[in-house]
Amino acid sequence: MAQHNAFYAQSGGVTAVINASACGVIEACRRHGDRIGKVYAGHNGIIGALTEDLIDVSQESDEAIRALRHTPGGAFGSCRYKLKDIESHRAQYERLIEVFKAHDIRYFFYNGGGDSADTCLKVSQLSEKMGYPLTAIHVPKTVDNDLPITDNSPGFGSVAKYIATSTREAALDIASMCATSTKVFVLEVMGRHAGWIAAAGALAGNGEGEPPHLVIFPEVAFDRGAVMKRVEESVKRYGYCVVVVSEGARYADGTFLADAGNTDAFGHRQLGGVAPTLAGMIKQDLGYKYHWAVADYLQRAARHLASKTDVDQAYAVGREAVELALAGKNAMMPAIKRVSDDPYEWRVEAAPLAEVANKEKFMPRDFIREDGFGITPVCRRYLAPLIQGEDFPPFENGLPMFASLKLAKVERKLPTFEL
Repeated sequence: MAQHNAFYAQSGGVTAVINASACGVIEACRRHGDRIGKVYAGHNGIIGALTEDLIDVSQESDEAIRALRHTPGGAFGSCRYKLKDIESHRAQYERLIEVFKAHDIRYFFYNGGGDSADTCLKVSQLSEKMGYPLTAIHVPKTVDNDLPITDNSPGFGSVAKYIATSTREAALDIASMCATSTKVFVLEVMGRHAGWIAAAGALAGNGEGEPPHLVIFPEVAFDRGAVMKRVEESVKRYGYCVVVVSEGARYADGTFLADAGNTDAFGHRQLGGVAPTLAGMIKQDLGYKYHWAVADYLQRAARHLASKTDVDQAYAVGREAVELALAGKNAMMPAIKRVSDDPYEWRVEAAPLAEVANKEKFMPRDFIREDGFGITPVCRRYLAPLIQGEDFPPFENGLPMFASLKLAKVERKLPTFEL
C-alpha cells in the first residue's frame, strides 16, 4: 500500500496523561511504517495546522517518545481555539485541507474533549466534500469526564486520584487544628457542568463522619440555607467540616455562584472562584474560621500521582486511534467500554463521532445521594477502579523527570494564513 503522513494535535486543557495518548499514537504510527510515513504534530493544536506550524515528530528518538508516557502537560502545545461552522467559515476548513495536501497528510488524529470531537467531525465531512482522502479520528481526553459513550474519559482518573488524596490529606490537617483554629475547609475542583471531579473527592472517606462532609455538584441546585445547615451540623458533631465544591455550582435559575461575567475562547462562561465565594458565605452566615483552596492546574498536572488505570487507558486510546484509521474507520473515536467492576476489566471500542460531538455526560441522579451532598454506593463502584494503581515517573535529584523534545519545525510550503 502507498505510504502517507499523519497529523496529530492536542486541544483544550491538558491533563496528566494526554502525552501518554500522544505516545500511543506515535508509537503505533512507527509500527506501521509501511503505511504511515512521517508524523507531524500541530504546534499549539489546530492552530498549528491552520498556520502551517508543524513539528516533525520523526526527528524525535524512540526514547523521547517513550518518555511522553510519564510527562504531564501538552508536549506539542495545546490551544483553546474552536473552529466555527463550515458554512460561514469555510476558508478555515479549506486551509486545513490545503495544508494536509501540501504535506501529504492522510491521517488526522485530534486529541481533546467535546469541542475537539466536533472539529474532527467537521474536518472529516469537509474533506469528503472536497474529495480529499483524509481519515479523521478523535482521541478522547478530558479531566471533566463528560464525553458520552465512553465509560470514562482519559485524564479523569488521575484528577480523581489527586482530588481524593488531597481531600483526605487536607482533612487530617483541619482535624488536627479545629479545636483552636480553622473549622471549615473548602476545596474547589474543576467541573463546569458535570460534577464528576467533585464526586471523586468523596472517595476520600467512606463512613460516618469521614470527610468530605459536604460535596456540592453542578447537577444539584445550590441552596444556601441547606448548605449552611449541613456545615453547622458537621462542625457541631465532628468539630470541623470539609467541603468539596465544583467550580460549576449554580443556583436553581442556572446562575453560577462565581460567574465572572465573561466567556473564554470556546464560548464558555468564565468562573471567578467558587471556593472564596462559598467561604465568604460561611463566614457571613456562621462566623466560622475557614481556609479554602483551588486545585486549578495542580489537579490536572499531577503526573507524580497519576492513576495507572488512567495512564494505561490514555495510551490505549492513542494506539487504537491509529488502528481504526488504518482500518478505514473514518470519523470515529476509540471509546472505553467497561466489562466488569470487580475485577475491573475494560476494552476499547469504536464510537461514531456524530454521537459524541457537542454532547455532554452528566452525573446520573442515582450517583448522587438523595440529600444532594454526597455520592451513592453505585457511584463509588463506578469511580473506585479509575483511581487504582500507581505509575510513577522516574525521579532524579528528588524531582520527576519528563520528556525533552527537539520540536523540529517543518518547512512551510504555503502562503501565510491569518486566523
